[in-house]
Amino acid sequence: MARIVLFGGYAPSLCNFRGALLRDLARRGHQIFAVAPLQEAPGDMPERIASLGARYVPVSLARTGMNPLEDQKSFRELTNLFRSLSPDVLLSYTLKPVLYGSLAARRAGVPRILALITGLGYSFSGTSWKQNLLRLGLNPLLRRSLKACEAVIFQNPDDRKLFVEQRLVEREKTFRVWGSGVDLDHFAYVPPPEGLPLSFLLIARLLREKGIREYAGAAERIGKRYPGTRCFLAGPFDPNPGGIPKEQIEAWCSRGILNYLGSLEDVRPALAASSVYVLPSYREGTPRSSLEAMATGRPLITTDVPGCRETLQDGYNGYLVPSHDEEALAEKMALFCEKPALVPLLGKRSRLLAEERFCVHKVNASMIGIIEGGLSWSNGDAFLEREHGMN
Repeated sequence: MARIVLFGGYAPSLCNFRGALLRDLARRGHQIFAVAPLQEAPGDMPERIASLGARYVPVSLARTGMNPLEDQKSFRELTNLFRSLSPDVLLSYTLKPVLYGSLAARRAGVPRILALITGLGYSFSGTSWKQNLLRLGLNPLLRRSLKACEAVIFQNPDDRKLFVEQRLVEREKTFRVWGSGVDLDHFAYVPPPEGLPLSFLLIARLLREKGIREYAGAAERIGKRYPGTRCFLAGPFDPNPGGIPKEQIEAWCSRGILNYLGSLEDVRPALAASSVYVLPSYREGTPRSSLEAMATGRPLITTDVPGCRETLQDGYNGYLVPSHDEEALAEKMALFCEKPALVPLLGKRSRLLAEERFCVHKVNASMIGIIEGGLSWSNGDAFLEREHGMN
């Protein structure tokens, strides 16, 4: 039995994205501590984490922004926490936990430190002067943090290639898994609604880099060409620099362009009511919402960018479009409107692909192998290839 800390930057993600991993680790007899910022944590967070066999430990860490004084305070708190918990293993995911958690764990003497790169966020999603400046400041800190890690796990090959080429991490430390996986029983196949008009759905944090503006632009085009077609949007507002203002969402809704469903506790009814799932993101790790849509049996339209392109085979279970291109997005949405028989055909293929590649139990088997240290780091790629047929 090992004492394992799982540290994420957003408390609800511990249940929504890592719940199955927490449960599987606990069932193997490990003592699990789930650490995340107290901010944005639901009031029943301790109970929800306890139901998975782990203990929730809140910390003070701002999920967004870079305030040196506050972050230094958080670093000291994390160092003291890790000394107190005395874990055998730390696994951090999302940018700030990887940055500060890895360094704090090294200072606290944690024997094994692991990082999971689930996506690169705002600073890596564009080339504006602000984003370039952020990367310039982040990369040295990221390099130091990953140097403290025994293994760094990626969710797509592009992110791993970028980190290796920029010398942020040594390649022999790296592993790749198929995203976070999806529970194929919880997200069961549901036949799509029959007939016209079609309904499109996007579920994401309301950030510019998720392609929200492109989706709204494409939705407006589709609404004019195919009256009655509905385009739904769901997800929470986000304080990130790329956040979409509430006023903008309300403006799109008032004009009949989008139908906003709010932040959903359970996305399954929205997926079941949809015909096609759309994610025009600028960059992802491997988008969990797309995996859930695939498991439900929905074709995808997504961007040909890192993370997103791993979720489909173009023309098989959906279509790839260029990033930032609302016209191309609208054309692929129009294709489904013109040929609605594609919806159930490509949707069934999505389900098959989810079963083949993204079953959460297969992904967790790889993750647990790394966490428990049962792998030879120099042969890590081979282990994952045996598990999932990776290239």
